[in-house]
Amino acid sequence: MADQAATPPDRLSTDPSSPFYDEATLSRGVGVRFKGAEKTNVEEYSVSEGWIRVAAGVARDRHGNPLTIKLNGAVEPYFRDVASPD
Repeated sequence: MADQAATPPDRLSTDPSSPFYDEATLSRGVGVRFKGAEKTNVEEYSVSEGWIRVAAGVARDRHGNPLTIKLNGAVEPYFRDVASPD
């Protein structure tokens, strides 16, 4: 359990309509390193599949959601803060 609390999930999304959305995990603050560089505009990531989705500028689709680009490479998610023991 302690290891799970220290490791972010394999896949996570910031879109509330996604099945991979987890508000509790996002509230802890998840950072993502992609190919060794810190990314701050990640909309969704998958560690096992090795990709991230980032917003493509300010463009929006017809439903008002940001258009995204899927980039492939090494993904390293981490928590920005340390979990408080419950």
